[in-house]
Amino acid sequence: MTAVQVGTLYGISVGPGDPELITLKGLRILNQVPVVAFPTGIRGKPGMAQQIVEKWLGGEQVQLPLTFPYVQDFVLLAQAWQVAAEQVWHYLHRGQDVAFVCEGDVSFYSTFTYLAEMLQQLHPECIVQTIPGVCSPMAAASALGMPLTVRDQCLVVLPALYVVAELETILDWADVVVLMKVSSVYEQVWQVLERRQLLNRARVVERATLPEQVIYENVCDRPTLNLPYFSLLIIKVTEKEPGTGDEGKLNLGS
Repeated sequence: MTAVQVGTLYGISVGPGDPELITLKGLRILNQVPVVAFPTGIRGKPGMAQQIVEKWLGGEQVQLPLTFPYVQDFVLLAQAWQVAAEQVWHYLHRGQDVAFVCEGDVSFYSTFTYLAEMLQQLHPECIVQTIPGVCSPMAAASALGMPLTVRDQCLVVLPALYVVAELETILDWADVVVLMKVSSVYEQVWQVLERRQLLNRARVVERATLPEQVIYENVCDRPTLNLPYFSLLIIKVTEKEPGTGDEGKLNLGS
């Protein structure tokens, strides 16, 4: 009896929100796999990745929601990764390919990393392929119409800020700082930027590339903001433009 070849787990980056930001390769694989997995949303609502790809999915494809708790407890997280890995393996070991769709890029602070690692620990024969994509800092810079970095600028990305002192240290040497998931610490960050006279170099983008995207290009008079979870703040600690030494907006007009 011929052994069934194990299916491939694809990690497909689908971008920060706009469905058209998925790559051609990602879309091709998404359209051809029989099973599409994605993280479940909060309180029964569709998750972001699911919302991004739903227009591309066919009625014959199996949709596999996987639950990942929003906690810092490693034990609980590891349990969730193991459960999710076995749910995916249920299809892979039958020779069916599975695409796990992930908002942003699968290699950039992504749940997919933990799922793939757990799956390969439990089933070393598992084949994993990743498809890169657009992550939120790049999308936010595009929405603002400015380069994220130029020349020799040093970029720091903080996925979540729990200790404001960490930001103070980074601002001493970094040229550009991106704070992801900034909503919970925005007020403390604003106070730091005010003290350092950096408010005029800070910009906030919420829900980048989505129809409900909101941009705050001037936060000098905004010590408080009611920001959603998908918000980030870009701080241009030093300002440069190629050839001039001063930063300016890109001319995106014709």
